[in-house]
Amino acid sequence: MDAFDILAILMTLVATFAVINHWFIRLPTTIGLMLISMLCSMVILLANNMGYDENLFFWATNILNKIDFNKVLMDGMLSALLFAGALHINLRDLLEQRAVVTLLATLGVVISTFFVGYSSHYALSHLGIEIPLMYCLLFGALISPTDPIAVLSIMKRVGTAKSLETKVSCESLFNDGVGVVVFLVILGIATGEQAPTFSHISEMLLLEAGGGILLGLVIGWIGFEVLRRIDNYSVEILVTLALVLGGYSLALALHTSGPIAIVVTGLLIGNHGRQYAMSETTRRHIDTFWELVDEILVASLFVLIGLEILVVNIQGAYLYAGLLAVPVVLLSRALAVGVTMSLLKMGGRKFSKGAFTVLTWGGLRGGLSVAMALSLPPSQEREVILTMTYVVVAFSILVQGVTIGRMIPKADKPTKA
Repeated sequence: MDAFDILAILMTLVATFAVINHWFIRLPTTIGLMLISMLCSMVILLANNMGYDENLFFWATNILNKIDFNKVLMDGMLSALLFAGALHINLRDLLEQRAVVTLLATLGVVISTFFVGYSSHYALSHLGIEIPLMYCLLFGALISPTDPIAVLSIMKRVGTAKSLETKVSCESLFNDGVGVVVFLVILGIATGEQAPTFSHISEMLLLEAGGGILLGLVIGWIGFEVLRRIDNYSVEILVTLALVLGGYSLALALHTSGPIAIVVTGLLIGNHGRQYAMSETTRRHIDTFWELVDEILVASLFVLIGLEILVVNIQGAYLYAGLLAVPVVLLSRALAVGVTMSLLKMGGRKFSKGAFTVLTWGGLRGGLSVAMALSLPPSQEREVILTMTYVVVAFSILVQGVTIGRMIPKADKPTKA
């Protein structure tokens, strides 16, 4: 079975599940797709365990094993999804919320990483699962950054104050750079490959985040200059595609943060480029094109996440560990948000009554955490971390994603949140 056959099967499943959700379940599309794909996976697992249809299980797992989830997401879907999200972020709104976004995307990730790491190490030891502390911190590093794909897809459909939406959405777009650095540093220590010094960590952070921002500015400026000299929407759409795919590939080659580079590029094209380099016709067609790309890729990703349960080694003790990890991750998010808000309040910043609730409950985890867990080298620790990650992500999308809209009406909706 080649790549085309796998793509054909995936697209058929996505379309079928979308129709079922639209006709019968009527959940938000992304959540409905993941729920249906998880239910189908569980039916296949149950049938296999009861000895009814082993061939279907082996056929499905064989296909999934041929899909490198980490590569498909990190080197394929992610660049387009981040650009599509950043394209509609208002730069003025982002600058107004820069203090909150910066603290949550940096200090918040670090606080959450250590809280989750030490708490999960304590909980796992009481379950009789002995895992080195460094691997627990590794779990904290991959589960702490909020997922931009999950956050943007959910926040688009809920009505909240613009400032709150900007905080949650923009934090998720920018915290990948810090999260990746923390993840790589702890992974190096856990596997014994390196014992990084403070200067080495600072250099990695500067290269990942600083290099990503600089490269994004350069790519965005080149794109703006090209778009400014063209008035043909089909050619301009091709230019944006080249910026996204070529820019992300270049960032990886230069060992800078591809996600940050593409987010910065998207912000430039979506604000400066939209205002000064596009006609009204071009704006309309580019928005339509990237919205369609976003919908297709997000739908495919959430179906894949649901199907991944077939290849996750879920044992009883590991499942309990995942269930325990859910409140730990929520508490870590609450702690990170609380510290951030307290620091900013000391500087005189005001927050609405509902800001803490929305920022905490709206910090969704998604495919990026699963991808990082799958990238770990084979070991018992990997199986435990992968199961815990999957359970947390499933809860985040299916529970937090469904209920976040119900919490927002209870929150104040001031112009400044």
